[in-house]
Amino acid sequence: MIRKATAVWKGTGRDGTGHISSESGVLADTPYSFKTRFENEKGTNPEELIAAAHAGCFTMALAFGLQMAGFTPDELSTEAAVTLEPEGKGFKISKSALTLRAKVPNLDDAGFAKIAGEAEKNCPVSKVLNAAITLDAKLG
Repeated sequence: MIRKATAVWKGTGRDGTGHISSESGVLADTPYSFKTRFENEKGTNPEELIAAAHAGCFTMALAFGLQMAGFTPDELSTEAAVTLEPEGKGFKISKSALTLRAKVPNLDDAGFAKIAGEAEKNCPVSKVLNAAITLDAKLG
């Protein structure tokens, strides 16, 4: 299985602009720029897209893990907060902090922590990130 996306950039790093598109069409010439990445201007950026990918991947991996253990969640809600920080002459993604809130009937805290931890380790996006990954998982 191969998934594709494209990015087109015009101009310099600080003053240029670009757009990102995905093969599925979910992203279609979605704008990004220095300001959307470093100054919180409205628009997307690579780190936001990685955060979305990590949250989605982990949450689906957890749903499969719960299913295999015989549990059906009422709801799994995950936020991924990706940290971008300076490194040398550039930047690096140093961390992805997953915050999970879940409603899973008939599952105790210890079982939940074990299944959530396995999902975090085995999610393909977790495996590709060269960053510290933390997980704050709570049943509620």
